[in-house]
This record gives sequence, C-alpha cells and structure tokens, in this order.
Amino acid sequence: MPLNDAQRRVLDALDEAELVADLVASIQVPSITGTAAESDLQHRQATALTRTGMDVDLWRIDVEAIRADPAFPGDETDRSEAYGVVATTGPGLPALVLQGHVDVVPVGDLARWEAHDPFSGRIDGDVLHGRGACDMKAGVAVNLAVARAIHRSGVRLERPLAVHTVVSEEDGGLGAFATLQRGHRGDVAVITEPSEGRLVTANAGALTFEIVVPGRAAHGSSRLSGYSAIDAYLPLHRALAELERERNAGSDPRFRGNPLPYGISVGTVHAGDWASSVPDLLTVTGRLGVRIGEDPAHARAALERAVLAAGTRDPWLRDHPAVVTWPGGQFASGWIEPGHAFIAEVADCVAEVTGAPRPDEMAAPYGSDMRLYNGLGGIPTLTYGPGDVRFAHAPREQVRLSETIDVARALAALAAARCGAH
Repeated sequence: MPLNDAQRRVLDALDEAELVADLVASIQVPSITGTAAESDLQHRQATALTRTGMDVDLWRIDVEAIRADPAFPGDETDRSEAYGVVATTGPGLPALVLQGHVDVVPVGDLARWEAHDPFSGRIDGDVLHGRGACDMKAGVAVNLAVARAIHRSGVRLERPLAVHTVVSEEDGGLGAFATLQRGHRGDVAVITEPSEGRLVTANAGALTFEIVVPGRAAHGSSRLSGYSAIDAYLPLHRALAELERERNAGSDPRFRGNPLPYGISVGTVHAGDWASSVPDLLTVTGRLGVRIGEDPAHARAALERAVLAAGTRDPWLRDHPAVVTWPGGQFASGWIEPGHAFIAEVADCVAEVTGAPRPDEMAAPYGSDMRLYNGLGGIPTLTYGPGDVRFAHAPREQVRLSETIDVARALAALAAARCGAH
C-alpha cells in the first residue's frame, strides 16, 4: 500500500544525521558482554528513550534468580550485574516491538584492526567501522531513531510501540530471557540484527560444548612413558568433522545454498602446563549447530554419541574416556511460522519505502534472541536490520550508513502503520 500521510510525517521527522551520531557514540562505549560498559550503555539507552516521551522500565536484573530458572538459556560470562530496558509509548499491549542488544564480543588481537581503534566509530565515506558496528549497534541506533521520529512527528498512535534493549545476547540471551520473564510482550516483533537486506524468518541454534580429554604426564625426553592428551584428542577432532558432515547432509532451501548451516566449531584448546612435559589433560570448547526445529537434547545426544563411538575405537580413550559437558550459552533454533501475515507486511513496507524489490526470506545459521521471543515469549518475530553478518565478530567489522538509514526509514513506516498513527 502507498504510504499514508502519517507515515510520511514520521519519515520526515527521522533525523539521519542524529542516527549516525548515535551509532558512533554507541560504538565508542566498549560494551563487551558482562562488563560495566554494557551497563553504562543500557543507562544511556534508558535516558535517550525517556527523552522521546516513552515510559521506560529500567531495572536491575536479579542475575542469580534468572540463572536459577529451569528455562534459563545459559551464559558464559562471570557477570555480577545486568540491566533491562523496555520503553513503550503508552499503556496496553504494544502493536510492535523493536528489539536489539547492546553487548559486543571482545576485539581480539588489536594488531588485526589495522589503522584504527576498534571503538573509534571511524567513518570512511558510507562505511562505519568498529566493534559492534553491524552486530548490532546499528540496529539499536535504528530502533532509537524510529522512536524519536514517532515522537517528533507529532502523530498519535492508536496502539503502543515498544523498544526492548537487552544485554548478554552474545553469550546466551540472559537479557532477552529476563525481559520476557518480567512480562514484556507485544503483538509482533522485529529484531534489528544484521540481515543483509533480507528478512530472516528462521535461525539455527547453537550449543556450547566442552570436552575434557585425559592423558598421562611424563618428562618430554621420555614421552613414550606417558601419553599426550593432545594425541588422545585427535581422533575426537576427526569424529567432530564427520559428525558435521552428517548433520549438514542435504540442503534446506531457506539457507539459500549455504554449505554449512549447522557448523561444529572448536573455539578453544587448552593443554599442558610446561614445555618439556607431556600434557596429561586437554580441554576444548566449541559450538554445535542445532537444526531448525530440532530439540537441543537431540543435538547434544548426537555429539555425545560421536565422541563415545570414537573413544571405543581408540585403545587409549577406551580405557581413559573423554567427558562431554554443556556449559555456557544454549541457543535453540527459532522461527516465525511460514506464511505468517507479518512477514508480508514487513516485506511490503520495506519495498514501498526503499523502492527496492520485496526482500527475500532466508534462514540464518547462527542463534539469536529470536528463538526466545518466538518460543518463550510467543511473539511472532523476525529479523531485519542493517549489516552483513560476515563482518560480525571480525576485526573488519563495519556497516554501511546508507543501509542503516534505509532500514530505519522502513521500520519507522512500519511502526506508524502497525501502531495506527494518525
């Protein structure tokens, strides 16, 4: 449908320069998951949203109580505090929720960031660089820009708009879980994670695993009297590779030809404590992809069986079995029901505002808060936001400003329509 007068007023009120300035300022806050800066940015978000005239619920999350909940999705940081932020334009069930997370992953080797500080928010032409640029501070800035545009336009909303700003998405979703447990809901939701111009209507899941492999210590000069835990692990590594091949056999058209939608990745390996000693213990941690619709318990069992089978074939591991545990973040898969009317509603709005063809639907190979909003929250939710996930978590992280502005305009028009602006 063509844009109505209220939507045009909202778009006219969207301040693109302010959106970019907000994004740069947020990049400059090093809000790594679990740090004080994460809390600082939440308070800044609460202040900014309050200035739009919204009613803001800023609360300190009872971390220990949340962790004790049987449905808790797990976390990987030793945090002592966390804050939730939810802003609404008025009472009643919001017609639309815009959600984003403020936490970012660590920067890694600073030398890999070439000529700029990862928290500088440097702009080169149409591209903004920095940790969190696409994952997902551009999306958070979009949500704030939409709220500001609604406020400044002077339109009245028949039903409320809500903005949810959460923490701890990167290590499991503690912030989203706490927000939903607090009772915040909506008719539908958009999570503004990077989606490459498409609508992400399904996510794979991801489970953190740990494998502890025993060895036998000895002096390095007589290593044959011991058994290296590194050597003991090698058949397990091959078994993980084989399991990955099995779990990715066949293709799901929603992944658009992605050859590895359900990856198994070993992220850390720790073994030994002295150069001239044979290591007697090796610990690996990694990530297991969960198929869309698969029970996470089924995925865990598949990895445990693979490790056990490899161990029974190996003379050392047969008598010294490896131990598998499941610490940290546990992301189930998530999806909005295929053919849900909200998918077409968002696609039509994006096409009308941007003048581009209706965005394609796709599935993403990574976990996100979408599975909590769709599952635990019962809120039909999809992902549409600025950025390319291939730049996320990398020293080349970046986002195009023109794309960020386009997404903000599309979601501003969507918010005006869904909330009955007049």
